Amino acid sequence: MSGPRRDVDEELRARLRAAAGEHRPDRARILARVERGMAAGNRGPARARLPGRLRVAGATAAVAGILVAGGYTVASAVRDDAPARPPVAAPPGPRESESREPGSREPGSRESGSRESGPVWSSGAVDPHSNEFWAQSNVTLGTSTPLSALTVELRVAQTGSVTSTGAWRSLPEDDFAFTLDERDGFLVYRWTLRQGRTVPAGEWMFAGQYNHRRGGRDAGGDRYSAAATAASGPLTVRGGFTPGG
Repeated sequence: MSGPRRDVDEELRARLRAAAGEHRPDRARILARVERGMAAGNRGPARARLPGRLRVAGATAAVAGILVAGGYTVASAVRDDAPARPPVAAPPGPRESESREPGSREPGSRESGSRESGPVWSSGAVDPHSNEFWAQSNVTLGTSTPLSALTVELRVAQTGSVTSTGAWRSLPEDDFAFTLDERDGFLVYRWTLRQGRTVPAGEWMFAGQYNHRRGGRDAGGDRYSAAATAASGPLTVRGGFTPGG
């Protein structure tokens, strides 16, 4: 685009931007300015003078025609200088795993290979995030009734360079006394519920972590046991470990 038409387009865009920046735009005044600009660029002996209202209407039509022909709209002409606004996104809702108490499971569900004793059930598994140098053994204990006493023991066989790197449980730390021993060829993790504390109904995890000799470790010799007391009396569950993965 070149010549008078380009000059008119640039002047129109400049005037539209200036008008949009005013606090209270006056449509009639804007059109009058456009009309004066067009008249200045198109004066000649053959151009007829039109009365007031027809001049305004003609200027409006001319503006629309020029903008359409040049591929512009009023909005685009003004928007070029306006700062872009970042999109507003709604915050994500809580994941399903966050909507339940940590360590809990849907009522009535069981893992394959679980052991049961009345209202208490359990299972043991090597954590799937274990690797060729390090592993975690998980004891999952579930109960459909509160427990007034509980002792969980995890025995990790000494298969070569097995050394503890930590332990945790999904129940409150202050509710349990914890000991770690090495005896009879096992690394022994033990959690004992303190007197006066209670394990609520739900499903909970007790985990022991350890380094081991490089390579895949065989957990076939590992064992766990849990002794509990419910309103119905003493309960005991025990078992081995399934591979992680």
